[in-house]
Amino acid sequence: MSKVYDEDFKEYVSKLVVEEGRKVSEVSSELDIVDKTIYRWVKKYRERLALKEKESGYKTPSEYEKREKELVKRLKDLEEENAIIKKAAHIFMKSQ
Repeated sequence: MSKVYDEDFKEYVSKLVVEEGRKVSEVSSELDIVDKTIYRWVKKYRERLALKEKESGYKTPSEYEKREKELVKRLKDLEEENAIIKKAAHIFMKSQ
């Protein structure tokens, strides 16, 4: 007969693997649970996390870094345009 685990316990075990970086085999032997069962729980846990992140609009650090690079490039372009416009305005003011 197979054991039935509640959702809180499954989430706890999944967090041990996903968030604390513990090995499935290590957790499996500690808690006397079959590896395959833990892998299944971890998969479901990661799917729920991904869904929550997608719904909440959170971005990964790499997405923030990419956005930051885009903004820095845009800022440099605008500063360059501004400098050109200032020089052009200065030249036009001198000629009058």
